[in-house]
Amino acid sequence: GINAEYGPFFLNSASRTHPKMVFEVSNLSKADGAQQFDTYLADFSYVNGYTPSQSDVDALKHFNEAPQAKFENLSRWWRHLSSFSDEEKASFPGSAAPAAEKKEGDDEDFDLFGDGDEEEYERELERRRKEAEEKSGKKKKELVAKSSVLFDVKPWDDTTDMKALEESVRSIEQEGLLWGAGKLVDVAYGVKKLVINAVIVDDLVSTEDIEEKIREFDEYVQSVDTVSYTHLTLPTILR
Repeated sequence: GINAEYGPFFLNSASRTHPKMVFEVSNLSKADGAQQFDTYLADFSYVNGYTPSQSDVDALKHFNEAPQAKFENLSRWWRHLSSFSDEEKASFPGSAAPAAEKKEGDDEDFDLFGDGDEEEYERELERRRKEAEEKSGKKKKELVAKSSVLFDVKPWDDTTDMKALEESVRSIEQEGLLWGAGKLVDVAYGVKKLVINAVIVDDLVSTEDIEEKIREFDEYVQSVDTVSYTHLTLPTILR
């Protein structure tokens, strides 16, 4: 597990009040729900903190289109969640949304042992067999393995321009890399460090390469470490 030093965005000051690490998705139905969520996402990357879950999938359903540009944190979250396929989102931890209420005439209500004639019975069996084969084929689609990473970036001293440091880190662009929320955290004697989240495609991005690129900004950066690495989706083995 992560050292106790690293609480919500690794705040190690006993005097600081930690923000709540879970956003209530039901609040999105309120008039100021988008503003509330945007404020929450200034500190966290997902509905339940730093790992995507089915709560994010539920929250995404509240947006039929991209959020207003003034909600910068919310817009970042919306673009990121929208980049996942349905299969990838289904693999997020947590309970999926409850199934819709069954309607009269649904497949599950079909009585194979009722009084229907034998031909109708055979047709229904064949239809169900084909549907099962189609669903099985869809499940065999390969998922792209992605991971959520937290980088700990330390400056030289308290005179370092931390805004320029963060802008430099975010200027690193490559396929399979998406920067998330960042936070300045007190270290000691007025020195702050940058803790920043990123989602990477495992086959395309190496954390070692990202660390090396961050170190190239040696005008601002003294050191950088990967302090958390969480797999979001695992590739399906095709048989």
